[in-house]
Amino acid sequence: MTTEPRMQELYEQARAEGGGLVVYAGGDAPEQARMYTAGFSEMFPDIGIEVTVDLSKFHNARIDAQHIRGDNRVDVVHVQTVNDFPYWKRQGLLDPFRPDGLDQVDADFVEPDGTYYALFVFAFSNVVDTKVIPEAQAPREATDYLRPDLKDRIVLTYPHDDDAVLFQFERIIAKHGYGWLERLLEQNPMWVRGTATPLAVIGSGERAATFTSFYYLNPPAGDSMRFILPEEDFFQAWYQTGAILKDAPHPAAARLYMSYRLSRQAQQASAQWPARRDVQIPGWKPIDQYRNTDPRGFREFMLDRARVERLRGIMEDFIGPVRGDNPTGVDRAWH
Repeated sequence: MTTEPRMQELYEQARAEGGGLVVYAGGDAPEQARMYTAGFSEMFPDIGIEVTVDLSKFHNARIDAQHIRGDNRVDVVHVQTVNDFPYWKRQGLLDPFRPDGLDQVDADFVEPDGTYYALFVFAFSNVVDTKVIPEAQAPREATDYLRPDLKDRIVLTYPHDDDAVLFQFERIIAKHGYGWLERLLEQNPMWVRGTATPLAVIGSGERAATFTSFYYLNPPAGDSMRFILPEEDFFQAWYQTGAILKDAPHPAAARLYMSYRLSRQAQQASAQWPARRDVQIPGWKPIDQYRNTDPRGFREFMLDRARVERLRGIMEDFIGPVRGDNPTGVDRAWH
């Protein structure tokens, strides 16, 4: 692997400052840390990267609490809660840095001072195991999940436990009404915490389909799981935002990490869509060419916390309270 000159310089600086790096990554399964460590560790073996994956709504509280205590332990954060970044900037928690390649990211998702910006795209939509449901028979549209053959075979993430799923439900209900939700509940879906959990449930054969999970756009050879987009109905996609904390213990390593994340090599290896407009994923259109998703709308939703909380309460009334342990297994009391 070749290293771009600027990253090579940052690598040397990161080694000189001690070779450590701590990243808080939004997610809901511990194994997701490998998405962020693998390529980076191969290219920069002398940097001991520690990635903690947890729900974004828990990571943001940890960062705030560490700031209050004056005990920041984190270098980089990239989370789903895009509403946190403007707040953190106002609080003076973020360190501006503009890595190479940032000019290829949609300017709407780049804070002008370079304190936070999109690093990659995540999306939730239909996932099935094609050994169980052939792709041609897989549910695609929201109304497909009302089919009689899918009763007792659906697994879904609680929308009132994940704001991205909550927005997805808001948009589907806006089109199909709450009658759709009532009919969906009659299908007896299994409700779980975390968007990775449905994949495990489908993999075990306990349930067969979900529309609230992330999966690889181009799975490895031999993998029978498929991520399938609807043709008409809404699917949820957003730009996962990242930033360097101002009191980062390893600032050079943090800049190296952000540079790597936006490098052409890392963007081409994205599990889903890249943030850079000059990088394409074979077989898929750029995310901004899909008319049935709305990353900007999701950002507006996240910034309107009254709207979020009101809808969260409505979903709890329809579905019932969230049950189950934190899917990442991270202790809420851990800081």
